[in-house]
Amino acid sequence: MNLKKLRQIIIAVIGFTVLTIGIIMIVFPGPAFIIIPIGLSILATEFVWAKKNLEKIKNKMKAAKDRFSENK
Repeated sequence: MNLKKLRQIIIAVIGFTVLTIGIIMIVFPGPAFIIIPIGLSILATEFVWAKKNLEKIKNKMKAAKDRFSENK
């Protein structure tokens, strides 16, 4: 196994662990809205699909912030 593949596996394990914890926090108390993007950020260093999902989340959070700012 080469070093690049090993790095990808380690990042996948860490990223999916953090992402899973964030998803569990949706049901249980915890800052899921912070943990899920952190998990996706870790995964985005190696996987394109995670980077695309992270960008979608960033855009939705920016839109929500803009809507909130307009209502003040």
